[in-house]
Amino acid sequence: MGCPDRIGAGPGTGRRTYQGHDGGNPSTLTAAAQPNDGRSPRPAVIRRLRLAASACATRGRAFVSWFNAVLGGQDYQRYVDHLQRNHPGCEIPSEREYWRRRHADADSNPQNRCC
Repeated sequence: MGCPDRIGAGPGTGRRTYQGHDGGNPSTLTAAAQPNDGRSPRPAVIRRLRLAASACATRGRAFVSWFNAVLGGQDYQRYVDHLQRNHPGCEIPSEREYWRRRHADADSNPQNRCC
């Protein structure tokens, strides 16, 4: 019986497979099975994973920011900035009071709504 082409426990076990070994000695590798410059391929994989995770995080933050803008998450802060800039003597309402007034105004003056 000849020497098998692959030695190892199979995929997903973390064991390396050796191709073209000499006489059953897994320590002798052919040039095709050796790394290019002696470095492990893991740093390149880790770099790619970090870049992919960074891109996902950036897209996630952009989506949250967009969704927050659609729901009006920054409206109170914009209103406070407007009052401080254009009406310095006016009292600044609490955020709770701002939303209470805003919803009451929207209910009493329905504009651009379906109901």
